[in-house]
Amino acid sequence: MTLKQASDALAEGKTDAGKLVRQALAAADDPQGEGARVFLRLWPQQALQAADAADARRRNGDASGPLDGVPVSIKALLDVAGEVTSGGSRRLAQAAPAVRDAEVVARLRRAGAVIVGSTNMTEFAFSGLGINPHYGTPANPWQRERRLIPGGSSSGAAVAVSDGMCLASVGSDTGGSVRIPAALCGLTGFKPTAQRMDIRGLQPLSPSLDSIGVIAHDVASCALLDGVIAGHPLPLAATDLRQLRLAVPQTLVLDGLSTEVEHAFFTAVERLKQAGARVEPLPLNALSELAEINAAGGLTAFESWQWHRPLIEEEAQSYDPRVLSRIRRGAAIGAEDADRLHRQRRDWQQRVGADIAGYHALLMPTVPLVAPTIAELEQDEARYFAVNAAMLRNPSVINFLDGCAVSLPCHAPGTPPVGLMLAALPGQDAALMCAALAVERALRPITQSTGE
Repeated sequence: MTLKQASDALAEGKTDAGKLVRQALAAADDPQGEGARVFLRLWPQQALQAADAADARRRNGDASGPLDGVPVSIKALLDVAGEVTSGGSRRLAQAAPAVRDAEVVARLRRAGAVIVGSTNMTEFAFSGLGINPHYGTPANPWQRERRLIPGGSSSGAAVAVSDGMCLASVGSDTGGSVRIPAALCGLTGFKPTAQRMDIRGLQPLSPSLDSIGVIAHDVASCALLDGVIAGHPLPLAATDLRQLRLAVPQTLVLDGLSTEVEHAFFTAVERLKQAGARVEPLPLNALSELAEINAAGGLTAFESWQWHRPLIEEEAQSYDPRVLSRIRRGAAIGAEDADRLHRQRRDWQQRVGADIAGYHALLMPTVPLVAPTIAELEQDEARYFAVNAAMLRNPSVINFLDGCAVSLPCHAPGTPPVGLMLAALPGQDAALMCAALAVERALRPITQSTGE
């Protein structure tokens, strides 16, 4: 059941919040499952009480909205009143509890959503792999016995949805942190234009690039959850695919694709063409400039160092060394360097914006690889950093653009999960999600093949 289906079933009296929440908690508590690695905090008593209250409101004809009684999860870098916001770290495990809820958490509560717990993540959100040496790493649902990475940094958020521990998750996305795990786990992940979200109570990674996003099973569910936490719903109606003009960038984003990703992506592109979409190659040469612009670590390293410096100077040994090394790159970036980065970003955004202004969306693989095993990345530091860079490459383009993007599953059943990303300019969220709904429908012959 998707979040949208559950919302409709609740409204029609076909199910109740108590049943949905008990099912979610049972999945989270399954000793054979991933719950112990998915959640850093699980709140079963509060969740059941919230479900009872939601059911009472519906019986009285006073439901708080479409999410009233729906079980969701939140990433462990969002403040919850009375709880420690650890950000997946040991360093902050004993910090003072949050005084108030993050704004998006408060909006979920006002909407009646049942928050079942806070989900595991890469420490301080600084990796696209999802590996956490402190609390364990939840395994990807695909071929679970192989224990593949879930993607990050919103690792627990994705596995919570894939395994039925909630119907959707709220995460963050600074360089792909909702889209990467969505792609690797066969889910849908939406990164809105950053300014749509109130980030009060969000533990920062890089404020210039941070955004709050969502993971669910489909476009409609992502749009529904996004509308609640943003405070203004996106109007969602499928665009006529024949009216869409989509661009496939030829620079950077198609480099180094694995065989599985290449096949799934170009099969999806052909399907969209057959369904009537105009899909055109676009040079977009400006993408080749990003490596040089961010060679010293970019805004992420600079801004994360500003926030973490006092913590690191006091207790560096409590950090994941692979996260620590990336944060410390920011120590070499001065204020003048940061000013230059901001100027370069504005210039780059203007030029890229002009290049893609005539298209409804860019189309690219979300990430160039399918999920490798957790073990191989834990055991080989060079491999860890190489795969991390590869996973972040395509999604981070959109954060640098300050655009909006959604990752959709585009793989055939029985094959490794692969994500197809649609991306657009800042503020085009509604049009993007309408286009994504049409693309999602067009891809169903591929992603829901008969006989599987």
